[in-house]
Amino acid sequence: MTQADGPAFRHPTRSGLGPQVVGQRVVVRRVLPGKTGPTGGPAMTDVLGICESWGDGVVVVRREDGTAVEIATADIVSGKPVPPRPSARLRFSVRESEGHAAPLWPGVVREPLGEWELRTEPQPADRLRKRANSCLAMGDPGMPLDSAADAVVSFYRAHGRPPMVQVEADSDDERWFESAGWQPVAGGDALFLVGSLSRVRRRLGTVGPAEADVEVDVEGPRATAAIAGRAVAKAAVDGDWLGIHSLHVDPAARRQGLARAVTGALLEWGAEQGALTVWLHVETGNAPAIALYESMGLEVHHGCRYLAPAG
Repeated sequence: MTQADGPAFRHPTRSGLGPQVVGQRVVVRRVLPGKTGPTGGPAMTDVLGICESWGDGVVVVRREDGTAVEIATADIVSGKPVPPRPSARLRFSVRESEGHAAPLWPGVVREPLGEWELRTEPQPADRLRKRANSCLAMGDPGMPLDSAADAVVSFYRAHGRPPMVQVEADSDDERWFESAGWQPVAGGDALFLVGSLSRVRRRLGTVGPAEADVEVDVEGPRATAAIAGRAVAKAAVDGDWLGIHSLHVDPAARRQGLARAVTGALLEWGAEQGALTVWLHVETGNAPAIALYESMGLEVHHGCRYLAPAG
């Protein structure tokens, strides 16, 4: 078969394929030259991903895992554009999403309260982190809310910590706690951003010369990426989710691409661990960070808020 004989090359509109699908999500069925299929005919396989280029007899399709596949147009049997994968923010519940924060801090004590989770950090490394020292009050606690709130207060007083809950912002749970006299914790509002790891890596692209200076230190399911004390970020893998946290760039070294460099290194490490989804929390008042993450293709999944008893 020559290029001119390939059905998708000769009839791009009939097959749905051709240069016009560059940038679209497609599925391409191709022949595997030199291989025999189960019925004795030529072996075939399908490739699903974003068509990145079409020309000079070669099609490049990038799979969702980030790998690029080059396909000779002569080997294409059939294909068509397919709808985009549903947005990550439509596929996961708020409780499920927040549950992936567990591996971020291995020293946290966690106790279930129905679907809620009581969390405390007996030996904090530097400061008391809200996510590590609050009750994840999302889902069904398995008891009346007033009893659950009393259990939260008792738990944290027993552990020498101020009682605090993390709730979905503007939810029924938040409204109940506020009616019971709980108040928002200053600086506690945050957004949960999420996206396809492969899409974020494509958006990030080449991050520049700073990438060569990144050192990645791995300890089990966690990794730290740093650039000579000027920038640092941390991440942890939970199943096929990669959570990024504690991103900091020295004020004197900002606007040099260092945040993108350390983030890119963690995304690469996460992809090597099999992660498909990336997420992070960012405070609602941190406009520069929100703009950075949204430019990478991350989307707002939900907002969260921390509440504490009045007084």
